[in-house]
Amino acid sequence: MRRGFIILALGFIGAIAAYYGLYLLGTATPRTWLRSQQPELAWLKHEFSLSDAEFARISQLHEGYVPQCKDRCRHIEELNNKLMKAVGATTQMTPEIEKLLADRARMRADCQTDMLKHFFEVSRTMPPEQGKRYLAWVQKQTCLHELGMNHAEAGAADHHE
Repeated sequence: MRRGFIILALGFIGAIAAYYGLYLLGTATPRTWLRSQQPELAWLKHEFSLSDAEFARISQLHEGYVPQCKDRCRHIEELNNKLMKAVGATTQMTPEIEKLLADRARMRADCQTDMLKHFFEVSRTMPPEQGKRYLAWVQKQTCLHELGMNHAEAGAADHHE
């Protein structure tokens, strides 16, 4: 009985050690990225095979872009809050709501313009093929690839009710 317990305990300890070892092995690269100076960009260096000089330039571009981006996001959030407050205070379209919608749309367009300029600048820092691949990636992963409303599905649902 005691021998069976020892075998079971050793098996359990072995399983835990194997799991921990596989976990460490499987997460080595992301854990290295997290210890880097700019973990939000570490994947970029790996994914696009960037040299240290290319990565340093992209890091510099990123550091210059982030404060402006945060400021725009803050301003858009303020406009969203004002819009929600204005919409909640009435049951019809008002000049104030129209102005807030236009201001928010203009701010979002400015944000997207600046973001795209940044993406182009980053892509030019990379080797040409990697830059093209980067632009294709950001086009799919950012607001440059906005999803529209699917009116066909909404219409089909209306017909089935």
